[in-house]
Amino acid sequence: MKEQKFHLYLSEAERRFLVQNLLWFQNKLRQEGRYTDAVDDLIIKLSKAKPKKIRVT
Repeated sequence: MKEQKFHLYLSEAERRFLVQNLLWFQNKLRQEGRYTDAVDDLIIKLSKAKPKKIRVT
């Protein structure tokens, strides 16, 4: 079965908020001595995502 893909359309403010919270969560995991692989992957995917202009009606 093919893996389902999801698309998020975020404003610049929402994107910035998401990155800040992912970095906070990553630091919290590091302080607890836990793995941060999943959070690292999300931060990389978010940074590589191209901004896309869409029309909201």
